[in-house]
Amino acid sequence: MKTVACVVQPGFAPFEFGLACEAFGLDRSDDGIPNFDFRIVTPDPGAVPANIGFSLNVDADLAFADEADLVVITPIPRDAWDHVDERVTAVVRRAVERGAWVLTVCSGAFVVAAAGVLDGRRATTHWRYADTMKRMYPAIDVDPHVLYVQDGRIITSAGTAAGLDACLHLLRIELGAEMTNKIARRMVVPPQRDGGQAQFIDRPLPVSTSLSLTPVTDWMLENLRLDLSVDQLASRAHMSPRTFARRFKADYGTTPAAWLARQRIIQAQRLLEQTDLGLDKIAWECGFGSAAVLRQNFARTLGTTPTAYRARFTCTESMAS
Repeated sequence: MKTVACVVQPGFAPFEFGLACEAFGLDRSDDGIPNFDFRIVTPDPGAVPANIGFSLNVDADLAFADEADLVVITPIPRDAWDHVDERVTAVVRRAVERGAWVLTVCSGAFVVAAAGVLDGRRATTHWRYADTMKRMYPAIDVDPHVLYVQDGRIITSAGTAAGLDACLHLLRIELGAEMTNKIARRMVVPPQRDGGQAQFIDRPLPVSTSLSLTPVTDWMLENLRLDLSVDQLASRAHMSPRTFARRFKADYGTTPAAWLARQRIIQAQRLLEQTDLGLDKIAWECGFGSAAVLRQNFARTLGTTPTAYRARFTCTESMAS
């Protein structure tokens, strides 16, 4: 992926638009991260009004989007969902036909839905709009409980910050885990959030914060190779196992076991990219026990094998050092 077109339309949401700029538009070459040819495009060049009282001057029309490796669709106002600009939906259809990536943030999913390319696919949007999308597009399998969905080369994401999760997901696919972790560190965000939209729907904020469990999760990350039980972790947190499991789910949006499994995968990705360790050694270092178990978890989580992943993302410079 080398070229990115970010499509803005009248009534665009500045924050969601900014996510695409942050993820794909910044120069991070000083960190050894390749730059993208990132351009902002619109159907009618000129002043494009945002949804909060200012305009963005966009010089480029949609032509660049027809050659970009990634087309990002930012949100559009609710009153535009039933009459999406045909010029934009045509761009989306052509992008899908030629095998380009298409990524939407929040209600941008309605643009891609209007293009007809989500029929028979799984997708998501902001949980407040999921029922509307189901009614308008019954051929789409709308999942309101996740932060983002990848179906083929189309990625749809939920509201606001979930768009950043989707961007980082695509960057992991294209650049690998280590470079994406560097990008996330510069953004001061986690490279991978667990959980889904369900944790944000009509629920009060938990009384506790994840800071109370930070010493425990830090220790977990330092001891991935160990067989870590909830009883053992609860003891370190000075809680009962039941209280610890409940607190962990409230703070991290997932169970201790699921969070630990995800961290083990992330560490395996890092070792595959940066070292020439064999699969058995990596499996032991990450707490999977055997190469067979590592392969099973890798296939289930990432849809590929450790060997194929290493072939694509090996950091030869790091291995040589």
